[in-house]
Amino acid sequence: MTMILGVPVAVLFGQLLLGVINGAFYALLSLGLAVIFGLLKIINFAHGALYMLGALSTVVMFDAFGVNYWVSLFVAPLLVGCFGVLIEYFLLRRIAHEDHIYSLLLTFGVALLIQGILTNIYGVSGLRYSMPDVFSGGVNLGFMFLPYYRAWVIVVALLVCFGTWFMIEKTKLGSYLRAGTEDSQLMQGFGINVPLLVSLTYGFGVMLAAFAGVLAAPIYSVSPVMGGNLLIVVFAVVVIGGMGSIAGAVITGLLMGVIEGLTKVFYPEGSAAVIFLVMVVVLLIRPSGLFGKEA
Repeated sequence: MTMILGVPVAVLFGQLLLGVINGAFYALLSLGLAVIFGLLKIINFAHGALYMLGALSTVVMFDAFGVNYWVSLFVAPLLVGCFGVLIEYFLLRRIAHEDHIYSLLLTFGVALLIQGILTNIYGVSGLRYSMPDVFSGGVNLGFMFLPYYRAWVIVVALLVCFGTWFMIEKTKLGSYLRAGTEDSQLMQGFGINVPLLVSLTYGFGVMLAAFAGVLAAPIYSVSPVMGGNLLIVVFAVVVIGGMGSIAGAVITGLLMGVIEGLTKVFYPEGSAAVIFLVMVVVLLIRPSGLFGKEA
């Protein structure tokens, strides 16, 4: 059996694959947080609950209406995104001019409310969602077995991340978004509906979280509490990359997934804490994060 640093090759690459998959989810969720904070300066603590809503709505739509995976991949994020727009319009807009801590507390309360209601309905044991038949099986790469669905998750997550970065950084719509949040009065003078722009931006960030939830449904057990622990890790990833940095969120999410996977191989006891250790080191050296801008 081929060994690398005393570890079987199949085990090493298997954990690396798991790390890349986790990193893809970290990247998508971190990207949504970075969009919301970077453009709106809202610390969205409801992100984990909205990720969970994406996964849970996929299961519910299939059980109740027979909606398949491909339809859910578009419908579930859209529904959760509309719910996010309602949160911004009826709740967050009321405290838009207050300190950031108020948005954090409000979204944290919304997350607890969503989680509590759905826990009473579905419990915490978890629901299963079958993988689409087209992704059954995998390919033998010689040194490891790569399931088709895992490969799909990695590819589509990277495409969505790149598309979001390109839209925000390289298009006229992205320039409107950035300008509207930096100088809303000037943009309103040009006839831009800034409040609508803010609502749609928050809804888009929420859609990214829900999209990650749909991708996660066939892999992980779907339950109302599935987003809680993941949110803490994702916030650590955002801090490492730099609050509000779009590229930083994506790159750091993938990197932290790989580091976590390698840690599970060489020091399993530290895998749950390695991302937070990296966060502490980065903040001591560069408080603004790896890709963040100095205040």
